[in-house]
Amino acid sequence: MKRSKGEEFTGLSKGRRLIGIDVGATNVRVARVYEGGIERIESERIVDSDEPSDLLDQIARLIREVDNGAVGSIGLGFPSVVDVEAGIVYDVQNIPGWDQVPVKSILEERFHRPVHLNNDANCFALGEKHFGKGRGHDSVVGLTLGSGLGCGLILNGKLYCGAHCGAGEVGMFPYRGTIMEHYCSGMLFEREYGVSGKEAFERARLGDEEALEMYRVFGTHLGVGIKTVLYAYDPEIIILGGSVRMAWPYFKGAMYDAIGDFGFPSSLNSLRIEVSEVQDVSVLGAAALSLDVELSV
Repeated sequence: MKRSKGEEFTGLSKGRRLIGIDVGATNVRVARVYEGGIERIESERIVDSDEPSDLLDQIARLIREVDNGAVGSIGLGFPSVVDVEAGIVYDVQNIPGWDQVPVKSILEERFHRPVHLNNDANCFALGEKHFGKGRGHDSVVGLTLGSGLGCGLILNGKLYCGAHCGAGEVGMFPYRGTIMEHYCSGMLFEREYGVSGKEAFERARLGDEEALEMYRVFGTHLGVGIKTVLYAYDPEIIILGGSVRMAWPYFKGAMYDAIGDFGFPSSLNSLRIEVSEVQDVSVLGAAALSLDVELSV
């Protein structure tokens, strides 16, 4: 079932303001969202501390800066395992001390508003569903191609997390004696060629044939990963995010060649593969977590 663009979001949020928070590897972004767009956003480098309370204090301060007194709920995305129901964040990557933090209960006590949590890949997919190229689609897969491979699923119009917020972790699928993530993310360039993804990209932009070949190899592996996604979830659209998406012109040909032998040609003919173009889409997706919860009621 397809809906008109923006119908899902504006129909639920009209007249309401939400706060979305994206906790990244190095920065935290906090935004006030109103009727499908960002009214105000603040971004800071994450405080250098091993104490979870220090980052929570930083997040709380930024929430107060963007809150105009009319915010209905707060949503947060983390690069980690999240217990969605209990609101507990486990083992946040690159942030020491975040082994098990009850973020939901702490922030709800401070702000007296509903707080919703999820991981960053799921927030990316939800952001694309409500604000980006996933609008109008009920079956969306969001793949984040960066230092790792993340995946978020929209199935039957709703974010699907699985029993333990682990659904869609295609990066962990076994592949070539290791896992898919090693070949379908920036890890490939470091593991196979000894260069950073940034260096490979800059060289490819200058027409360096060796770098262009790296991206052809990357595209072939990503095509295999996408076929896995197609067999598992049969989406209408796959949306690519993350820093590696910027090299789309260099790997898309090899990627499409690799998925050409997919076993269900009719499904392949209707599939769309797109590159994200929405700025701060993960922040927007975090804000939309409360709306996704309402769709379940």
